[in-house]
Amino acid sequence: MLTNARFEARIPTQDLARARRWYSEKLGLEPVEERAGGLRYESATGVFCLFASAGAADGSFTQMGFYVDDIEAAVTGLRARGVVFEEYDGTVNGIMDIEGNYPSKGRGERAAWFRDSEGNMLGLAEVVRWNEP
Repeated sequence: MLTNARFEARIPTQDLARARRWYSEKLGLEPVEERAGGLRYESATGVFCLFASAGAADGSFTQMGFYVDDIEAAVTGLRARGVVFEEYDGTVNGIMDIEGNYPSKGRGERAAWFRDSEGNMLGLAEVVRWNEP
């Protein structure tokens, strides 16, 4: 039924103006469209929307992820903009090596997590390909 549908993420915000500034200043992202209570962002292959919400994210799980080609460069660049990365057992400089993946994507991932201004957990990931060490 939904095999031809497009997927989009929805991210709640307590303060939409604060979130807009954070996504602009920290991630360098600008909305492509806005409406009362919502902002729409597009990238090369995905869409997400920030929306005003009375509810708060608990930040206990990744709500949205960004795939990058070079996670070390992305982490360094985002840290320079003031993004604070989570530290967990197994992270080195905020980055964790994760064995296993969906086989069509590769053999693993390198990942890092951070929270936006609203407490939403966001992730970065770099796919480890089959032929990489």
